[in-house]
Amino acid sequence: MAITSQSGNPTGKEAEFDLPDELLRKYNRPGPRYTSYPPAPAWTGDFTRADLEEAFAQANAAASDVSLYVHIPFCESLCLFCACNVVIQKDHRGAADYLESLRGEIAALSRFVSPDRRVVQLHWGGGTPTYLEPRQMEDLFGELSGSFHLAPDAEIGIEIDPRVTTRQHLETLRRLGFNRLSMGIQDFHPQVQETIHRIQPYEATRETIEAARELGFASLNVDLIYGLPLQTAERFQQTAERVIELDPDRIALFSYAHVPWLKKQQGSFASLLPPDHEKFQVFRGALARFLRAGYVYIGMDHFARPGDELAQAQRTRTLHRNFQGYSTRAGADLYGLGVSAIGRIGITYAQNFRDLARYREAAGKDGLATMRGYRLTEDDRIRATVISRLLCHAVVKKEEINREFGLDFDTYFAKEIGQLKELEQDALVRISPEEIAITTRGRIFMRNVAMAFDYYLPQFEGDRPRFSRTL
Repeated sequence: MAITSQSGNPTGKEAEFDLPDELLRKYNRPGPRYTSYPPAPAWTGDFTRADLEEAFAQANAAASDVSLYVHIPFCESLCLFCACNVVIQKDHRGAADYLESLRGEIAALSRFVSPDRRVVQLHWGGGTPTYLEPRQMEDLFGELSGSFHLAPDAEIGIEIDPRVTTRQHLETLRRLGFNRLSMGIQDFHPQVQETIHRIQPYEATRETIEAARELGFASLNVDLIYGLPLQTAERFQQTAERVIELDPDRIALFSYAHVPWLKKQQGSFASLLPPDHEKFQVFRGALARFLRAGYVYIGMDHFARPGDELAQAQRTRTLHRNFQGYSTRAGADLYGLGVSAIGRIGITYAQNFRDLARYREAAGKDGLATMRGYRLTEDDRIRATVISRLLCHAVVKKEEINREFGLDFDTYFAKEIGQLKELEQDALVRISPEEIAITTRGRIFMRNVAMAFDYYLPQFEGDRPRFSRTL
């Protein structure tokens, strides 16, 4: 069901996204992004070290592949739109202490991961991982590769900021074996950049991409955000055109998450945010332009070239979703390293302390720094599978769920199917005896479709804000 255009002409499907304002208002409501199910706010607090070690032991017994995520929280300056876990420090000397804690955590975790298990995916996120000096990155990579079994064909990626990433950074990363780069752009318009405190000229971004291609990185991904202050559909078309000139393999077009109750700095430009209708037009215009440029619309907020692994995985229904978003490494256990990092090991989630001081204190005691976790129930597993297949493949085959979990889908989800009838009337889903499929226009509302299967969501209604809006 991937949507693409191989020519410079509209596909005809673009008309599917001419949505009336009342439909946008109806479905633009708070909801999880479903990088996990249950969402983190629903996790209980009775998770123990014994639970964590049991998850480690079960994963070793299953001999599953491994995915590693390493969080580098530092940035030199704060982008006002940012909702990530970051530490702002102009003085880079503090990174050395953090890396010492990371080394201890790597050593501790490696004792729980069999050396026979292959690491098929390694990702460094942040913050700004290239905040580190090339020498520090080399040392950290050495600790990881010496402690875990990196597969020869592993996907090794890193998030970079062109404003602080040097040629030496790129040369070091490529020599170490990194093959994927993801870089934030957000918006190229000068006024938008000034308002969000992220001045990033097009020329600097282009030079970084050209250098990366020259060095042989296999995949280049860029991140954009729609709904930022002072954005208009017309202005953002200029950004879309420039992104197409850069020719990235993947594009993430995220909806700006306005969560000032979590990130107070976002309140500084609240009056400058585009109204909902204009925000959607920003998205719709970019979507149409990326389709005409030949990208596949994976769904929600992701686009990829037809030959990219992401598009191929969606076609073969092997696409996966985890805390980093869409992934092609289905079936791998994800272990998180660093402050605030989250992992999923088997049917268990585990998150490290989110505060830097508490993380370092915990890591200094015995290496591991787990703050909380959650073990999925059987109902959680069923719903997580349904939600994942909807978000990754835009369809859930009822008989597959029946066979996998020994149930009758229509009986088990009778209430949820009833709730989806309204979305079916609005042409967002198609319900048949065999499957529930998300329509072309429904891909924009994937989160809303998934929310129908969320057992925990009603407990947050009327509560303080927990989630950003879906559009």
